[in-house]
Amino acid sequence: MRLIEIAMTSAITMSIGGVSYVALNPAQYKSRAQTVADQATCRTVDTAIMGYLMNTGTTPTSVRQLKDYVRGDISKYRIVNGMAAGPGCPQT
Repeated sequence: MRLIEIAMTSAITMSIGGVSYVALNPAQYKSRAQTVADQATCRTVDTAIMGYLMNTGTTPTSVRQLKDYVRGDISKYRIVNGMAAGPGCPQT
């Protein structure tokens, strides 16, 4: 066998091993996906707060005031000092 064939075989074997590990460890990727989703939702709530402020001239005091600005459930969030607080937000 030539050196290039050995290197290629090793790379393919490692790739198959990595894919197999991913298939057998979905909890890790579910956790990562949830973290990313929480950060996106926090940013969405912050954007809704800004939209509310721009439209009304006042800062909202409750996430219930943002129902027209956000599609989805944001009940896990609250407003603290004019910013979103909850899962995925930096200050929580």
